[in-house]
Amino acid sequence: MEIKYICPFWGQDKTTASTFIENALSAGFDGVEVNVPDDNAFEDDLLKTINETGCVLIAQQWLPPKDESVAEYMIRFRERMERLITFNPVFINSHTGKDFFSFSDNCKIIKQANRISKISGVKIVHETHRGRFNFSTFATQVYLDKFPNMQINADISHWCNVSESFLEDQQETLELAFKHSYYIHARVGHTQSAQVNDPFAPEWKETLDIFVGWWKRILINANARGDKEFYICPEFGPYPYMPYFTNPFEPMQDQWDLNVKMMNYLKKELIEFDK
Repeated sequence: MEIKYICPFWGQDKTTASTFIENALSAGFDGVEVNVPDDNAFEDDLLKTINETGCVLIAQQWLPPKDESVAEYMIRFRERMERLITFNPVFINSHTGKDFFSFSDNCKIIKQANRISKISGVKIVHETHRGRFNFSTFATQVYLDKFPNMQINADISHWCNVSESFLEDQQETLELAFKHSYYIHARVGHTQSAQVNDPFAPEWKETLDIFVGWWKRILINANARGDKEFYICPEFGPYPYMPYFTNPFEPMQDQWDLNVKMMNYLKKELIEFDK
């Protein structure tokens, strides 16, 4: 199995596509994850640079909040997916459904995603995230039982935040989720936030070890499945995910440097899985 490291466009929104991709590849990433903006110049630049460099592209599906019915949401969801498919990503990482939609309605959305994936041939993974159908372990388990072939992007920081714990009493559901995990957002969170200020600070050492342990268990499952490639995206974000100092109002860490540092750390820590 080969691990490919992905750089998030989140937080680099003022950068052109070509500059962003060139910076990511120069830093040692294998590819990028982009929630493609509605900007023709950016789209053209993105496609041109992807084709010229051979950079891996993971498309991100994220819809801005809107007061709407489930039917209206599904129209927006389908239109967004169809647009992202035109960029020929290796897969789409999707923020799917809403935490307050009923189980039945979220199932309709997941079935829609399955149809889109089957017709297009583009795999769709569903990111575990606050505000989505899979916002917690207990909420996710019923969907994994309903859809045994579902593939998820494990961003476990959100589950810690929602449950205000490191999931010590939810091991069975965690193990089930690990079996369904085909992508990792490698961000370290804690019981009160989805992002620590610096995962490499001494006070977060125990927390970092917990997350790395989870990621290793996901890779063990991927290896057992016979996966040839696995994708990991260090995804420390900008404000308000990134804690800030006040007076002056400045980030505690440089987001770009933190994601590069996490990538380099994981290349060493996970070397046993990267053949």
